[in-house]
Amino acid sequence: MPKQLEVQRTQHDIVFNPSAVDQTVAAARFLAHLNGIQAQAYPAEHKITISYSLCEYALLDIEQQLQNAGFELDTHFWQKIKREFVHYSETVQRDNLAMPEHNLKSPQIYIHAWEKHQHGDHDDTPEELRRYL
Repeated sequence: MPKQLEVQRTQHDIVFNPSAVDQTVAAARFLAHLNGIQAQAYPAEHKITISYSLCEYALLDIEQQLQNAGFELDTHFWQKIKREFVHYSETVQRDNLAMPEHNLKSPQIYIHAWEKHQHGDHDDTPEELRRYL
């Protein structure tokens, strides 16, 4: 039975291109219209802090929506690295949430393995050769 996808909220910063003026406030308003996303703008730092449910959204999807709406993300090397790391970690987290739980401590596993195990004398040597040796 798969794990229940609990409401697991995550928080990240999205940094915008410093040359693009006043994008942070507009982007925060844009994301506020999406159900389940909370956004706080920090115009002086050219960033917004967003909070969302990992079960509903991924940072990659949110960034693509922002870019499709005309917002310009910061394309500096370190910002790209940070975003790629978050994209990867969120993918792994979402995959792990959908995995079924394995109850390794259940005695049924060991009982089933024991039933498959061959018990007793299983020497393939013919009986006449056993007596000879």
